[in-house]
Amino acid sequence: MSKVIDITGKEFRRMQMIQLDMLVELDRVCRENGINYVIFAGTLLGAVRHKGYIPWDDDADIAMLREDYNKFKSVADQLDPSICYFQDHSTDPEYIWGYGKLRRTGTSFVRAGQEHLNGKTGVFIDIFPLDDVPRSIPLQVIQDWHCYCLRKILWSQVAKKNEKGFKKLWFSLISHISPEIALNGFDRIAKKSNNSTPNQVRITAMPSTGMIFNKNNPISTRYCMPKSWFLDRKEYEFEGKQFYGINAAHEFLTYEYGDYMTLPPENKRNAHAPVSSYDFGGIREEMLE
Repeated sequence: MSKVIDITGKEFRRMQMIQLDMLVELDRVCRENGINYVIFAGTLLGAVRHKGYIPWDDDADIAMLREDYNKFKSVADQLDPSICYFQDHSTDPEYIWGYGKLRRTGTSFVRAGQEHLNGKTGVFIDIFPLDDVPRSIPLQVIQDWHCYCLRKILWSQVAKKNEKGFKKLWFSLISHISPEIALNGFDRIAKKSNNSTPNQVRITAMPSTGMIFNKNNPISTRYCMPKSWFLDRKEYEFEGKQFYGINAAHEFLTYEYGDYMTLPPENKRNAHAPVSSYDFGGIREEMLE
């Protein structure tokens, strides 16, 4: 992997404020179009525990049920292009992930180890669609394995350059499978999802939320979350702004993190997205106030 640049101090805070500016713009478009979204994962944890960003968190997370995600995609041209734009494989054919991002216009932000990818870069926030999962646990396990394989096909484009030994050989072989095959696989799952079904949901393009940080979740809940979490919302203060989040924040945060109010040890307070180069495009923090 290429050399990682540490973004610290005022520069790190400026990156967070650039993302906050995009969150405000996303919130505006969603409110004007009746689109349900929630701040999610570490962003919701930050709202509950810090009333803003977790101090060492370098990204922001949004989740939407699939119907709302598709509706957002259809109105993404209403985003102020001087602030941000929506990116997924349909708007940027070189973008190979199974979920979308908002990218800050006029910036660059290159993930370490991903310099060879040709998709557009920039300071970002993640927008995760939530899809229905089967009702039976055995079928949930099968779906999870299917999604794991699809994700590895996509990840092979990165891993073939960064892994060593057998893993490098293995991912080099997998990388010959077109990303379109994996993306079409995710699309087929998405077409079975809508807000009115009683099914529970998950982010298919990421490891199961119930296993990433809190591995104590039983198999009955490991691969899915109640859809009601994403339909029953309330506003949270976040960096002095108001954004929608999951009303049942305690239940969700316990599910994802366990004892979420206890700060992790200092040696685990790390950013998620190691970067090899970045350019904030002359955006100063005071311009974002």
